Amino acid sequence: MHQQQLDYAAVRAAADRIAGGIRPVAVAPAADGVWYALEHLQHTGSFKARGARNFLAAHHRAGTLPAAGVTIASGGNAGLACAWAARAQAVPATVFLPANAPRVKVERLRGYGAEVRLVGDRYAQALEACREFAAESGALSSHAYDHPLIAAGAGTLLDEIRTALPGLDTVVVAVGGGGLFAGVATAAREHGVRVIAAEPENCRALNAALAAGRPMDVEVDSVAADSLGATRVSADALAAARHGNVRSVLVPDAAITAARRFLWEEHRLVVEAAAATAVAALRGATEPPGERVAVILCGANTDPGDLVTPGA
Repeated sequence: MHQQQLDYAAVRAAADRIAGGIRPVAVAPAADGVWYALEHLQHTGSFKARGARNFLAAHHRAGTLPAAGVTIASGGNAGLACAWAARAQAVPATVFLPANAPRVKVERLRGYGAEVRLVGDRYAQALEACREFAAESGALSSHAYDHPLIAAGAGTLLDEIRTALPGLDTVVVAVGGGGLFAGVATAAREHGVRVIAAEPENCRALNAALAAGRPMDVEVDSVAADSLGATRVSADALAAARHGNVRSVLVPDAAITAARRFLWEEHRLVVEAAAATAVAALRGATEPPGERVAVILCGANTDPGDLVTPGA
């Protein structure tokens, strides 16, 4: 395939490729002037399905999807999405995980038809094994977030939200490695929509990159680290964040935990801490973010047990 770049044309092309293959986002009123974009209802339980579908569909159309299929190192939402999208293209998916990965994640991946290979006890070891496998087998190597096709697929969310909410002023999105943010911010800029980029205080890869002027490694320690715990943000995310329509916001873990419980108690929505991070940023806002605000609830791959009071 020719070199990809992340721009609005790439987001529109992604929307064409994945049409009919993903669930269009539902948007529900939450409070006066605030709506929730219920992307946690997406296939595989997160927005990642969009990018994975776009990534594989683009390679399929270009004739560059190898018989060996696709490979990725991820026990989280990206791995699930990759396995699901590979099944849709009828190609193999080989997913590498540390040997101590939770059994439930392994079983879910196998449920999507993926071959799961357990290597080492750290993600870095699984990643290295994944790279070796790709080199030896010819399998297409996918990334959890740092690829223009992955980000463009995620960015299709913004136009769907605008269709449901004409006159959208602001969108609030949680940031980990920056794939969702980069895609959404790219599309938002096209339409003059403001973006609030929400990160946990101790998972601030984008915020730190903005301060340093370049992507840099950060320490990761947060209740939302399971899905927002990227140590370094993508270059595309940093480029998108440098535009005037973007504001970086940090939220404490206590606010994330409270927001996740609020979503359950007030709306009966079970989401992962990453989604609650976006809600926490809005709840902690000191100034009105706009007249029509959408908060992206990005995923729901979480254990709801801690939300339900025993015996209640």
